[in-house]
Amino acid sequence: MTLWYEGPLAAFDTETTGVDVERDRIVSAAVVVQDTAGGRVRATRWLVNPGIPVPPEATEVHGLTDDHLRRNGRWPAPVMEEIGRALADHCAAGRPLVVMNAPFDLTLLDRELRRHRASSFGRYLENVPLCVLDPRVLDKHLDRYRKGRRTLSDLCAEYEVALEGAHDAAADATAALEVVRALGRRFAARLERLSPAELHTLQAVWHAAQARGLQAWFARNGTQEVVDPAWPLRPEVPAAAA
Repeated sequence: MTLWYEGPLAAFDTETTGVDVERDRIVSAAVVVQDTAGGRVRATRWLVNPGIPVPPEATEVHGLTDDHLRRNGRWPAPVMEEIGRALADHCAAGRPLVVMNAPFDLTLLDRELRRHRASSFGRYLENVPLCVLDPRVLDKHLDRYRKGRRTLSDLCAEYEVALEGAHDAAADATAALEVVRALGRRFAARLERLSPAELHTLQAVWHAAQARGLQAWFARNGTQEVVDPAWPLRPEVPAAAA
C-alpha cells in the first residue's frame, strides 16, 4: 500500500498585496498536483488584477507591479471562483491539500470569495471533506525543539528541498509539497499509521497549542501581538471583507 506522503498530493499558494488577511488581496495563485513522489508536477496558475494598488514592499517580495497586473491580470471574481472550485475538486478526489501556513492563504481566499462572489470557501466544501497538510504546523510539532525560523525557505533548507524562484506561487507550492513528502519520510514512524484526514484533525489541535505557546512568549516579552489559534481557516470577522 502506498503511504500517503508518497501518493497523490495537491498544493496551493498565493502572492498578495500584504499580510492582512482581512484587507489585502491576492495578486497571483497556483495549484500544483503530483500523483506520486518523483512524478510530473502539473501546475495551474492565476494572475489577478486586484483593483487596488500593490504596495512597493509587496512588489519587492514577489516582483508583480501594478502595471504588469493591470495589463496581464484577470478580474478577481472569476479567478476566485476557479480557485474555490479547483480546491474543492481536489478534496473530492481525495488529494490532501498542502498549504504552507494554511490560515493565511485559505483565510485570504475565503475573504476574497466573500468580497467578490458573495460566497465563502466553506460553500465550495459543503459536501466535501477538507483535508489540509500544513508543513509549518507539522514541522513545529514533530521537531518542536529545533531552534531557528520555520519559513518555507528554512524548511526547504532543513529537508533538502530545492526552492527555485521563491515567492512565485507555483514554485512555493511545489516546494511545500516536496517538504511534506520529505517530512513524512523523516518522521515515518510517527506518521505512517495516521491518515491525512486524521492528521488534519490533529493539526488543528497542534496549531492551537503552538499559538498558545507563542502568545505566552509575546506576553513575557511585552509584545501586544495577538496569535489566532484557528486552523486551517480563521473565522469570519464581521464586515471583514467590506
